[in-house]
Amino acid sequence: MRRTTRTTAALALAGGLIVGSTATAVAVGEGPDYGGNEVITTSILSTYDEVADFLRTQDAKQDAMELEVIGQTVKGRDIHLVKYVSDPANPTILYLAQQHGNEQLTTEAMLHFVKSLGSGQQARMLQDVNILLIPMFNADGAMGDVNFSLEDYLAKGERHLTRYNANEVDLNRDHVAKEQPETRALHENVLGAYDVDYMIDLHHQGTQSRVDGDLVSGSILYPTSPGADPAVVERSKRLGSVVYQNVDRTGWGHIGKYVGGTADTIGRNGIAVEYGVSTLLFEMRGMSDHEYAPYVLGQKSNGYLIRQSVVTLTSTAKAVADGSVETADTSFWDTLPEQD
Repeated sequence: MRRTTRTTAALALAGGLIVGSTATAVAVGEGPDYGGNEVITTSILSTYDEVADFLRTQDAKQDAMELEVIGQTVKGRDIHLVKYVSDPANPTILYLAQQHGNEQLTTEAMLHFVKSLGSGQQARMLQDVNILLIPMFNADGAMGDVNFSLEDYLAKGERHLTRYNANEVDLNRDHVAKEQPETRALHENVLGAYDVDYMIDLHHQGTQSRVDGDLVSGSILYPTSPGADPAVVERSKRLGSVVYQNVDRTGWGHIGKYVGGTADTIGRNGIAVEYGVSTLLFEMRGMSDHEYAPYVLGQKSNGYLIRQSVVTLTSTAKAVADGSVETADTSFWDTLPEQD
């Protein structure tokens, strides 16, 4: 299937939801996982080359967009940074996808978001916010091009996708040592080069987490490092409020509070502490591939989860642009249930 066909099909799924209906609420939260006898395929997901081609095409079409290579992966693949920087004085938000290579629906959503930013409808917003996006951070893991065996992974199709980079390192535990080329590229050529105010780190989690007895569509969390500045954490909570309110009002999103660690090696924590960036973790339901069946989600919920990510990207960019993020109500965090 050609890249454009895949994008069109996924966008139709992502955009054609009937908000608030019982059917969609079930579909996003209760869609079958691998244990539901689903066939898990990877051929429907964009390859690294397709992502790179798409970004180069959009760069040629969009005057406001600039495409930068910030470094290379272990296997030599370029790591792309998509930039919309109209004024360095504007607040800046960074979106990071696929630190873990087997968590790809957020990447698919980011491609839709990039395309939407080329429309005239977004021109005014882009005058008031700088947007940085890394759509496929761990490209080697996303392509299954690694120095270890993936024979126990469950997906069928063109390739396997793995959590780790080619050196079998979890990049989301490398934000202190910065030993891997991908992590060094992020810190040296993005976080050290741009004045980033906010960051959303987009991930996927397992399929079984629940809140109030129902399977969640995702979960969110602010920095929990003891070293994080309370003011940074408060801004992170405001960013989380924007995400929660916009996903919750769809009628099919069901969000819980993520139970996460406090180590600075985790991107959400380390980046908040080292740079004073207000960070938010968003963990979508289900992974594209894994060796552990309860982590892998079937394809029937893909469109809803892609759409959930698009809602997240769009709503937070707008809130940073118009300043409404600065007054977002954080009281919901006091009662937001932790997923179990």
